[in-house]
Amino acid sequence: MKLYLKPGKEASARRFHPWIFSGALSEMPNDAADGDIAEVYDSRGQLLGVGHFHRGNIAVRLLSFESADLNAPDFWEQKLRSAFALRQQLGLTQQGAYRLVHGEGDHLSGLIIDLYGHVAVMQCHSIGMHRQRDLIAQALQRVVTPPPEVIYDKSRETLPENYARSVQNGYLMGNAPGSTIVSENDVRFRIDWENGQKTGFFLDQRDNRQLLASLCAGKRVLNAFAYTGGFSCYALRAGATLVHSVDISAKAIALLEENVALNQPFAGQHQAFAEDVLAFLKKANQAAYDIVVIDPPAFAKSLDKRHNAVQGYKRLNAAAMQCVAPGGLLFTFSCSQVVSRELFEHTVAAAAIEVGRPARILYHLSQGADHPTNLYHPEGAYLKGLVLQLE
Repeated sequence: MKLYLKPGKEASARRFHPWIFSGALSEMPNDAADGDIAEVYDSRGQLLGVGHFHRGNIAVRLLSFESADLNAPDFWEQKLRSAFALRQQLGLTQQGAYRLVHGEGDHLSGLIIDLYGHVAVMQCHSIGMHRQRDLIAQALQRVVTPPPEVIYDKSRETLPENYARSVQNGYLMGNAPGSTIVSENDVRFRIDWENGQKTGFFLDQRDNRQLLASLCAGKRVLNAFAYTGGFSCYALRAGATLVHSVDISAKAIALLEENVALNQPFAGQHQAFAEDVLAFLKKANQAAYDIVVIDPPAFAKSLDKRHNAVQGYKRLNAAAMQCVAPGGLLFTFSCSQVVSRELFEHTVAAAAIEVGRPARILYHLSQGADHPTNLYHPEGAYLKGLVLQLE
């Protein structure tokens, strides 16, 4: 299928932005199906790239800015080989778990692949990518060293709703009990890729967990929105004297406590609470903790929800700051893509003003290097974090 842009609408593609918006098309094809492969041309007939078509705001996700055969096994092998080489260069292939493909950051818009030991978990965010999942799985086996023994497709939750109704998650290769134990910086975790959030674990916080570990020896730590306990386990392994973990999900808390036990008993040093985080913060004693970690799920997934999200972040951070002892630290994060780094910082500042706490920024945090951001696709820099010292 060939698609043509309106005059003057080719600038973003010339700058290697991978999204072609529907408003840029000279006409919408009547006979094209979601997921079809599309060649995109400017108004003068010059090829801009090749990608997957979809009848939506993002009409084409470009995977190549030159002529390419997306049905050729070599295309996928070349793309995955480039992604794997980067992780090797970063030394991440020595970790028990890492992200191999991060969508636009690896020039594969619509595709996520995480590796947990011998298991690869794939999430497709576009119909076109999902239709080519078998080619991708075959390329994975040829590229990754050692090759994965299990490849699990967990795309149902991330695909467009109408298409997802006919899709089931399942194994593209091998089979497994549904979970495995991996080691990240010598901290052990059980990963449940079938039932856990996303692909089973939040790999993007690896570096930030390591930073926390370097600062929390002898400290009292609160890990809020703890999920399966990444920050909690790092803090305990690093010598925190007390760690409280809070998450509204009882199921997540059960897996969290298993992860704590995988590392050491930590008798008397850890306590988990299956509670609403904001309610927990409001009833906690003021200055009860030396370090508080606030890592909530995305509060807004669209621009029309941004105002409410900002108010939510402000309330949450104000309550968290009340729990931090003088001289203590607040690790605070937002993974809402529509909340910019600048807006997030202004929101945290407003919270500090509200509670009357002088504060200074020690670190600006983001996602790990195995979640790279395409320079031409700044939307990919979704994780924003700050470490504040509160007086």
